[in-house]
Amino acid sequence: MAETTDKGYFGFSDDDLRTQQTSFATDLFKGRTVIVSGAGSGLGKAIATLFARLGANLAICGRDPEKLDTAANFFREFGGKVFAMPISIRDPDQVEEFFEAVQLEFGGFDVLINNAGGQFPQPAIDFSRNGWNAVVDTNLNGTWWMMQTAARRWIKNSAQGAIVNIVADIWRGMPGIAHTCAARAGVVYLSKTVAIEWAPHGLRVNCVAPGCCETTGYKQYPPEGLATYTEGNPMLRSGDEWDIAEAVVYLAAPTGKFITGEVLTVDGGQQLWGDPWPTGRPEYFQSKGDAMQHSPNAATNSGE
Repeated sequence: MAETTDKGYFGFSDDDLRTQQTSFATDLFKGRTVIVSGAGSGLGKAIATLFARLGANLAICGRDPEKLDTAANFFREFGGKVFAMPISIRDPDQVEEFFEAVQLEFGGFDVLINNAGGQFPQPAIDFSRNGWNAVVDTNLNGTWWMMQTAARRWIKNSAQGAIVNIVADIWRGMPGIAHTCAARAGVVYLSKTVAIEWAPHGLRVNCVAPGCCETTGYKQYPPEGLATYTEGNPMLRSGDEWDIAEAVVYLAAPTGKFITGEVLTVDGGQQLWGDPWPTGRPEYFQSKGDAMQHSPNAATNSGE
């Protein structure tokens, strides 16, 4: 498991989330309802915190009832109503039940943030069938069930809405987590497609693609993997949860009113230059010179 930071933990504490500065007005989402999946920890908790601080009512879901309940109590500190329901987004029936409960609790909703998901570091050659299916089913199918269910309700009620999907920095591949790269790429182009189909209904669909941003999820990666994260972009550091939360709010708020079908990549330039390896950088890729020496096609000293 990964080593902790100098502060003793990864990501933001509750005190950190309470005090992070924001560029947005404190009443920006007052009277509006925002759904955030996977809000019990990590990026989802940071995103939900910012919406709560901006006056939103929250509907949150996740798989861990205890973690969800603790997060809900924290969000209530900011004055809005909070509804929490444990579900698996892989199950479309549970997703439908959740949205029905949100409708009854708030009378509707304005924004959907699809943050729930997960992956584990492993070379692709070693993926089991269950491991592959679990990641793809959650990150792609689960996101779709949430999107479709929300859109159907907005369209039925002649209501406008905004969806923001948390994806990943897929643009140069993601060695070490190929399963989530495949799933998140699917979400990106699914989002671009339905952004067109759903535009006549007043629905906007966008994505935020985090690069190496420190969250509580960092603890699942080995130290040799984390060591590559600060080398994974030209800024030579990790981002944080608040970077993603503010990007999400930008797209969901009136600041994003003329943006749809877009991916906002928040990665310190990783998509242009960087080499993060969640499993640790293999010896072959430690340096180009070393790799060439071991290449079967490398020139020899025979004069050839």
